[in-house]
Amino acid sequence: MSGGGTGGHIYPAIAIANALKIKYPDAQFLFVGAKDRMEMQMVPKAGYKIKGLWISGLQRKTSLKNLSFPFKLISSLFASKKILKEFRPDIAIGTGGYASAPLLRTASNTGIPCLIQEQNSHAGITNKWLAKKVSTICVAYPEMERFFPANKIVQTGNPVRDDLVSIGSTKQQGCEYFGLNTTKPVLLVIGGSLGARRINQLIAARKDFFKENGVQVLWQCGSFYHEQYKHLTDENMVVKDFIYQMDKAYAAANIIISRAGALSVSELSLVGKPTVFIPSPNVAEDHQTKNAMAIAKEDACLVIREQALDAEFELLFKDLINSPNTQERLSNNIKLLGKPNATNEIVAQVEKLINTDVLRD
Repeated sequence: MSGGGTGGHIYPAIAIANALKIKYPDAQFLFVGAKDRMEMQMVPKAGYKIKGLWISGLQRKTSLKNLSFPFKLISSLFASKKILKEFRPDIAIGTGGYASAPLLRTASNTGIPCLIQEQNSHAGITNKWLAKKVSTICVAYPEMERFFPANKIVQTGNPVRDDLVSIGSTKQQGCEYFGLNTTKPVLLVIGGSLGARRINQLIAARKDFFKENGVQVLWQCGSFYHEQYKHLTDENMVVKDFIYQMDKAYAAANIIISRAGALSVSELSLVGKPTVFIPSPNVAEDHQTKNAMAIAKEDACLVIREQALDAEFELLFKDLINSPNTQERLSNNIKLLGKPNATNEIVAQVEKLINTDVLRD
């Protein structure tokens, strides 16, 4: 298993490994990531071994850091060859990010069956580079033949956490857990584990606006910003650095504001609540905006760009909170896009590749 650099690449790899482990408890797993990146801590916490490569991504702007990239790539290709020779895997699975490039490229060159999983509606550089060499490409969005060979694509959806496939908590249980009034609507705001600066500024500046409109706010502001905003907690607003019981948070929510990372979009499609996406403009190839617009195209969400927040947010939010019909339409449409069996479908593709390779041998 290889993928990393961000949680958006690591979580899918762990989810796939977990599903395979349930089905094949005697299977052996080895993760390969980038040294000094978050996967080196997250993967061992999930119970798996990991080896690190000396690799980093290319800087998109001119930078002296790019001078070391060829040396890192050559070093990582040699290290990958050694890892594969020692571990002798039946299959290599990549979930994107520069950490997966050397491992998957080396594996495909040595005849090991390879599968990659692309989370976004706009393919990443690594997966585009690997596409011609691998056997199967699992994707979450339609029309991905723009980036990959059509005969290799299987639309499975993105792997998500098991507890979100069917949310068991009721709105009452969710509200009671967070100390919210069960008779008033709840806005859930999630900007990621570290936080989203512009979304946090928006919510903080409109504390009175939400109260005047009878809306309670459950706000995950992120670990970077909790000290700055925790004082805003009162009977109408609950401010958390991180929400661990997301099933209860989703159950409590009537409306959700979120970034548009691939995994967030996949989770919210399963949750099926009216959602306003505020894509981060600070990500590679603006893929969050592309993710959000792919959902908006199906009339399944609302989208506001960061630069339009001050001009558009209050009017859009008032229209949404005062229109049960719009809420119901968005909720129904986004549910249609959910892929609750995504992880199992990816596992089925893994099995197919391994079995085909065994038959060929």
